[in-house]
Amino acid sequence: MQFFGRLVNTFSGVTNLFSNPFRVKEVAVADYTSSDRVREEGQLILFQNTPNRTWDCVLVYPRNSQSGFRLFQLELEADALVNFHQYSSQLGKQEMVRVLLLCNARCNIMGPNGYPIYSAMKFSQKGCAEMIISMDSSQIHSKDPRYGASPLHWAKNAEMARMLLKRGCNVNSTSSAGNTALHVAVMRNRFDCAIVLLTHGANADARGEHGNTPLHLAMSKDNVEMIKALIVFGAEVDTPNDFGETPTFLASKIGRLVTRKAILTLLRTVGAEYCFPPIHGVPAEQGSAAPHHPFSLERAQPPPISLNNLELQDLMHISRARKPAFILGSMRDEKRTHDHLLCLDGGGVKGLIIIQLLIAIEKASGVATKDLFDWVAGTSTGGILALAILHSKSMAYMRGMYFRMKDEVFRGSRPYESGPLEEFLKREFGEHTKMTDVRKPKVMLTGTLSDRQPAELHLFRNYDAPETVREPRFNQNVNLRPPAQPSDQLVWRAARSSGAAPTYFRPNGRFLDGGLLANNPTLDAMTEIHEYNQDLIRKGQANKVKKLSIVVSLGTGRSPQVPVTCVDVFRPSNPWELAKTVFGAKELGKMVVDCCTDPDGRAVDRARAWCEMVGIQYFRLNPQLGTDIMLDEVSDTVLVNALWETEVYIYEHREEFQKLIQLLLSP
Repeated sequence: MQFFGRLVNTFSGVTNLFSNPFRVKEVAVADYTSSDRVREEGQLILFQNTPNRTWDCVLVYPRNSQSGFRLFQLELEADALVNFHQYSSQLGKQEMVRVLLLCNARCNIMGPNGYPIYSAMKFSQKGCAEMIISMDSSQIHSKDPRYGASPLHWAKNAEMARMLLKRGCNVNSTSSAGNTALHVAVMRNRFDCAIVLLTHGANADARGEHGNTPLHLAMSKDNVEMIKALIVFGAEVDTPNDFGETPTFLASKIGRLVTRKAILTLLRTVGAEYCFPPIHGVPAEQGSAAPHHPFSLERAQPPPISLNNLELQDLMHISRARKPAFILGSMRDEKRTHDHLLCLDGGGVKGLIIIQLLIAIEKASGVATKDLFDWVAGTSTGGILALAILHSKSMAYMRGMYFRMKDEVFRGSRPYESGPLEEFLKREFGEHTKMTDVRKPKVMLTGTLSDRQPAELHLFRNYDAPETVREPRFNQNVNLRPPAQPSDQLVWRAARSSGAAPTYFRPNGRFLDGGLLANNPTLDAMTEIHEYNQDLIRKGQANKVKKLSIVVSLGTGRSPQVPVTCVDVFRPSNPWELAKTVFGAKELGKMVVDCCTDPDGRAVDRARAWCEMVGIQYFRLNPQLGTDIMLDEVSDTVLVNALWETEVYIYEHREEFQKLIQLLLSP
């Protein structure tokens, strides 16, 4: 029924309608042919029932004007007018829908806009939509008669889109014209709604009406953030539509000069190519050439793809490069003669930057991260991603999961409740999964044992810890119990322990965040691998030892360097000096924490120097960010901008990525 979507609230006494079964009931409109229509509001009619000397309010069926519900029957005209006004002002309200459903109103009748769910979506009434779905869940998979669109196409905000997606609505369902819900969100300039769709798996490069992708449509909306989001989530910048027009070409046709220059510059930073659409009757080479255009980038034919000559196609962004024609299987153990190590920094929600870097590596290589590396080390958010790699979760899935997870976990004020984070980890890795349930690649997560002084670094492993011959740092203390063995260690607890950042979350038992001692776990991972190999040699298993040949260290973004005015802490003699001391103490405390947890600087220099000394290829990939981003940032716009800066970084360092891919794919 069309008007269902306009039902929102109702007055508090609506439940009293059921106190008398002779007042609320289904009636025939024909019974009121001899009665006067005193008031009429849409489907709601107030009759003066002369034979019964009453005033009756009837709600007429939209599809069957001969039947309806009598909502009340009152003897006094004044009372009837007051109640009618209350009902008419409450049309579209949630309680009204509940009343109708309790009166056995059918909610599976097709109206002009489709089923009732479409009206609920049209007016963004979440409560009404939920009640309708609870009565007829099949409506979320229906198509409206006008556009052939799903209810998701009608979602006007993030809340409504999220509600449908949680109930199983197909995020990539198409309308009669071939458009997805993402196309509609972009056309309507609904950024929040588009982000929800993208983070639930919407295809950012889906071709809709006339072959237009969402990025084609975004070019006319003057919404830079929308364009960034689409490209960050995989939209191709040089895909032509049915008319041969690329998004860049459409951007060049924008009338407003400032907007046109801004968008063209934006696209060029990630390698967008400008070309004219083909002209009828003119060879494609001539029709698409634009030698004099300032954004023209000459495109040469790519060489054949091979392991010895792997090119990143033209100047296209590596993270969106076309996949090679070959798909390599796992080369671990049997074919590779050397080991590869992947190290992932800590950084809270900025782990999205690591995800974006890994997506670029996977797309350029055509191989899953799990099959590119033999060892994976992670701290905090890097530890969660290390476990995701171990359990074969795609990075595209993890990107969407991080966007969704942040709103669940970072709720309220610090320190946050641990429950949502723990539920997320259990849901992703299983409540009873042990670290040793999956053995390859070898994974280590850093944690800080805080039940002793000084605190110690602990590694959560999915393999048995190597036995060392060096003298222990401290004498054994019977009051300190040893950590659980890998075969007894629950995966979700290991992830929770590695990410127990002080002031953000409470400790997980005796464990604090591994970032306190190893926010960049590279050196600790290399030390662990060396000790592991030495243990194999001592046990007579030297044939199992593989030399480390590549170390890839991924960061969560470098914050800009800013000046500090004062770190002086002294005994104050007046209020001015007291304020100066307090400010200095605050800045000094922040500096101490930053120095202890800094994943860059000398930590990177030492790792690079060590690798160079022993002939190991070392790659440190960590984009410079324009602003300082907190570990608990929840703004979609801020995070999309961080991923955009990562995209630009990947394009600018495409030669380094190319070298890395060649080495990773070498046997």
